Amino acid sequence: MTPTATILLLGSGELGREFVISAKRLGCRVIACDSYEGAPAMQVADGIEVFSMLDGEALRATIERHRPDHIVPEVEAIRTEVLAEVEAAGFHVVPSARAAQLTMNRDAIRDLAASELGLTTSTFEYAETREALHAAAARIGFPLVVKPVMSSSGKGQSTVPDTDGIDAAWDYAAAGMRGDRLRVIAEAFIDFDYEITLLTVRHKNGVTFCPPIGHRQERGDYRESWQPAAMSDVALASAQDMATKVVDALGGHGIFGVEFFVKGDAVIFSELSPRPHDTGMVTLISQSLSEFDLHARAILGLPIPAIAVSDASASAVLLADRDAADFAITGLADALAAPDSATAIDARIFGKPVTRPYRRMGVTLARVVGGTTDDARTAAVAAAAKLTIDYRD
Repeated sequence: MTPTATILLLGSGELGREFVISAKRLGCRVIACDSYEGAPAMQVADGIEVFSMLDGEALRATIERHRPDHIVPEVEAIRTEVLAEVEAAGFHVVPSARAAQLTMNRDAIRDLAASELGLTTSTFEYAETREALHAAAARIGFPLVVKPVMSSSGKGQSTVPDTDGIDAAWDYAAAGMRGDRLRVIAEAFIDFDYEITLLTVRHKNGVTFCPPIGHRQERGDYRESWQPAAMSDVALASAQDMATKVVDALGGHGIFGVEFFVKGDAVIFSELSPRPHDTGMVTLISQSLSEFDLHARAILGLPIPAIAVSDASASAVLLADRDAADFAITGLADALAAPDSATAIDARIFGKPVTRPYRRMGVTLARVVGGTTDDARTAAVAAAAKLTIDYRD
């Protein structure tokens, strides 16, 4: 059979794995790329390539070798100038090379949102030296949030309560950065009621939104998410308006994870990923079409239906706490045992070949018919607690 399309997936983590499954259901051929063998998406793809996405020559050679219909980034750390070059030569980059370039760096997307589009953001400054960070902190005040301009999963992010924490925050950001640019964003801590991810699908017929997803973070990385997140009509309309402005400015088709802080009816833009979002793992149980299905459909130019969530749903992650190459994840039968007939439980074990401290190794999913998001969160967390990583080395 001739494939619907050939997709080159740049980055093969757990989000990429679910995307590959969605794309293959639609008849696509997928080549999964990452810097190490045995990455989650590689285990379900048609072909694999092992190289660093930051190696421009290797990236260009891989694209030329496979000549894909669609180049789909799943990670931030990519030589985006190569994506711009191959896009100019006629290759399709999802959602666009410009989107990849801007969102790879927190400073670029923040400048677009705040300076060009006029979206409400926190007060922020950039710093490229330890001394500049001290100066920025003196102007912004405390508490202060410090992040590398390029990182993922909360790496290098910390909240600084006072001047004494600045040096440690700089060192932590430098250790957690990706790429080759030592630069941090320092922003005023926002007193928010809650934060959401608004999954926004830009497709050939316009823009469609998933119901908002609430989430809880630790160390700058997600631990739980739930859908739908309760918010006022005013706040939701504001978030949708801002999300539309920023995805239209970035262009292209696909799903965008747009993050906001919410205080009452006030909405503050935080960050954006031009791809499925980790907090959106909950859509694997909450929606008839997951965020991965929607991403694949938008990329292929297929219809995007109205999206609704009928029952409260939640996800909770399974974290490793040490480095290991020999381990097993046990307790799956207990985790999947639903506490009652109204609750559905599912799980995804990512299949990562090694563990690291705080590395996500799996996620549990819960949906409660007629229940609340608190009910779903309780069920998802309880299920995750029944999973154990048995370390053998």
